[in-house]
Amino acid sequence: MSPPLLTERLALRAFAPADAAFVLTLVNSPGWLRYIGDRGLRTVTDAEAYLVQGPIASYARHGFGLLHVSRREDGAPVGMCGLLKRDTLPDVELGFAFLGAHEGRGYASESGRAVLDLARQRHGLRRLTAIVQPDNAASMRVLTKLGFMFEREIRLTAEAPALHLLGVTLHPDA
Repeated sequence: MSPPLLTERLALRAFAPADAAFVLTLVNSPGWLRYIGDRGLRTVTDAEAYLVQGPIASYARHGFGLLHVSRREDGAPVGMCGLLKRDTLPDVELGFAFLGAHEGRGYASESGRAVLDLARQRHGLRRLTAIVQPDNAASMRVLTKLGFMFEREIRLTAEAPALHLLGVTLHPDA
């Protein structure tokens, strides 16, 4: 994978299996469980398998994936942000999640802007989508700030709850 992507306050880099303990904490945090869902990860070994089969596999398959986000000032991991490609949806998505202690500091917007630039400049993507639960006001604010607009409701499976699908066009000269 490429060298870290740096913003004013953050460093974004590819996940490695060594990040499993952090990921275990993140995927079992209240915000993740409420808005993304329980992934059933209960051990560091489970989290390592999630990383290998998810983000790390995505780097090999698509050339992109979710990225580890840490503060530049002290290296503290704060969350993840990156690009996802689901087999069930046509477009590449922006995805992000941050530990509750680091929410409300603009990290999602800052890392999201960097990932949009990466999507456009390195990967040549012209459009991104995002899916979000309708009651996730914080993520909706971040996505709106990044230029995403509501397009429609979708369900990932017939039994799944309705989600909002938002989209943004990435202009090559922006």
